[in-house]
Amino acid sequence: MTDFSIADDLALALALAADADLVSLDRFRAVDLEVSTKPDRTPVTDADQAVERGIRSGIEAARPGDSILGEEYGTEGDSARQWIIDPIDGTANFLRGVPIWGTLIALAIDGVPVVGVVSAPALGKRWWGATGHGAHMRDLDGTERVLKVSGVERLDDASLSYNSLKGWDDAGRLDSLVQLNRAVWRSRAVGDMWAYMLVAEGALDLVGEFDLQPYDMAALVPIVTEAGGRFTSIDGQPGPWHGTALATNGLLHDEALRLLG
Repeated sequence: MTDFSIADDLALALALAADADLVSLDRFRAVDLEVSTKPDRTPVTDADQAVERGIRSGIEAARPGDSILGEEYGTEGDSARQWIIDPIDGTANFLRGVPIWGTLIALAIDGVPVVGVVSAPALGKRWWGATGHGAHMRDLDGTERVLKVSGVERLDDASLSYNSLKGWDDAGRLDSLVQLNRAVWRSRAVGDMWAYMLVAEGALDLVGEFDLQPYDMAALVPIVTEAGGRFTSIDGQPGPWHGTALATNGLLHDEALRLLG
């Protein structure tokens, strides 16, 4: 089997994201968008399915020995190299015409995400990171820059995104969120993948969320960590496998974990 470098895998993920953007943007705000409800009562559109099929096809052609985990079509293969796909993170926004959504593509090796790409074409932005290669972003005008988390050291100077009040309430952790909210300077519900990318950019300092799947988080991990931040579950466990996320600039992580208790 051919050995691929992390740089090779990152290049593939970026190419797959560029192709995915063409499909998703063509269906965004389309009057004939097809929407159905999955068994877990979450919405899915024809765009979600088309994007994931395209990404899977690209991976199968370029990395035939790798396994794939995707939101819409499950898991194929059992390789230690696993591509993890969320074809449209923020489907509810997508189908309502809100531009905060994106395609998430990750590669995990032995369960550790080492490549992550987040592409948000309706926002005109793409972010990427890979272990040992830093984290970067590109705006619609083609401007690229290296990502670096903020240097905020005190919670009372920090900006928090909690993403969904209902999510915290349903998890029985609303009191924890209120306690953290009282400790920070300001809080907003930015939502979906964008909040985590704003942490990587240094524009937000903390983001926390419940009721997540690995495909919601895997691509975020290398971007946040390569930008200098930390990414764990809300209970402090590393990686995208525990159903919750806490991403910070690193300096505030332990104190946030303590307050969330």
